[in-house]
This record gives sequence, structure tokens and C-alpha cells, in this order.
Amino acid sequence: MSQAPVITVDGPSGAGKGTISHLLAEELGWHFLDSGALYRVTGQACLIEGVSWDDHPAVTRVARHLEVTFTAADNGEILVAYKGRDVSREIRTEEGGRGASTVAAIPSVREALLARQREFLQPPGLVADGRDMGTVVFPHAPLKIFLTASAEERARRRFDQLRAKGENVSLPRLLEDIEERDARDSQREVAPLLPAEDAVVIDSTALPIADVFAKVMQEVSAKGLK
Repeated sequence: MSQAPVITVDGPSGAGKGTISHLLAEELGWHFLDSGALYRVTGQACLIEGVSWDDHPAVTRVARHLEVTFTAADNGEILVAYKGRDVSREIRTEEGGRGASTVAAIPSVREALLARQREFLQPPGLVADGRDMGTVVFPHAPLKIFLTASAEERARRRFDQLRAKGENVSLPRLLEDIEERDARDSQREVAPLLPAEDAVVIDSTALPIADVFAKVMQEVSAKGLK
């Protein structure tokens, strides 16, 4: 593995780790890994290929041979393609989230995607966003951040985000989905969602994103990574 430094940012869906990770990578000029996108693409690829998420051997084969590319659009958005097909929108839906959480609970799928995630670690450094970045993928990271927030607050954030896109969504259903996903992620046998022993835990429930970022940058400076 590269000797470049890595900062891991883990936490449940809606805690703000994606936004913080993007800001951090931009501030440091480092590479960025959205590990969740790999699982979302795996889930979406299964739908495209007609593979049931319950068929673990077939899902694992999809993960092992995943033809995925990430490209930056002119507006800074990261476009995700599977076999040349743009799936950026599909993987960010609620179904995309359920697919990611379902296939991520399969041990052989996690093993298949492990090496691919580690390939993102290149100079000058990497900010890795996920659920097991600090515990499994990059356990020797010099700085591990774990962002959390109440399920109610995370559901509200997702509700506002989807409504802004013009989607008709139910807040109670979103809360139910988040609680179900939390249970799947935290109770799976392999790489369950939990903070690394040496992670800095930040609760973003009552904090604006600017304050969360400021706290993270304090930790970055304390580690001498800036």
C-alpha cells in the first residue's frame, strides 16, 4: 500500500460525512474515495444484470468484475458509470441506498471490493469516506473521524435534500429506512458500522456543517497533516 497519508471519515447515512470529506479533500488537495459509491454501483449493476441481491455468489461475481468509472464534470459533480452507462442518479436514490446496504452485508462482496478501495491511496494523500474505512480498509490511518447524528435529524436532512430535487417523499418512511439501514450496517458479521478505537467521534446533530468542518480541521492540524 502507498505510504501516502489517509484520513478516514466514517459514519451512518446522513451524518454529513460525504460533505465533510469533499471539503476536506478540496482543502488539502488530496484524492477522494466515496467507498459507498462502489457498493451502490454493485447494487445497481445487479439490477441491470438481472441478479438478485439475495444471490450472494452472483452478487460477488458482479463485485469482482465491476466495470465502474468516476469522472469529474465541469461543474465539479462526480459522474459514475457502469460499463459506460451513467448511473449517477440511480445510485443516489433510496433504492440505491438499500441496494448498497444489502450487498455490503455480504462478506465475499466486501472482500472483492477491498483491494479496489485501497488502490485509491495515492500521493499526496487520500480522504476516504465510508463505514469501515478506519476499522478495516485503512486501519493504520493517522486520523480517523467518525461522524454521527440522531436518526431523526438524518431523516430530516434527507427529506429536505430530496424535496429540493422535486421528489415526493415521506419523512416517516425515510426515518424507517434509515433505522433499518442502521440496523443492517451495525449488525452485519463483517465490518460492522462502529467507530475505530482511536477515532475522533463528532456528533453533528445540532451543528451546522461549517462548525463540523472546523472541528475536523482542528484534528487535521493537531496531527500535522495540513
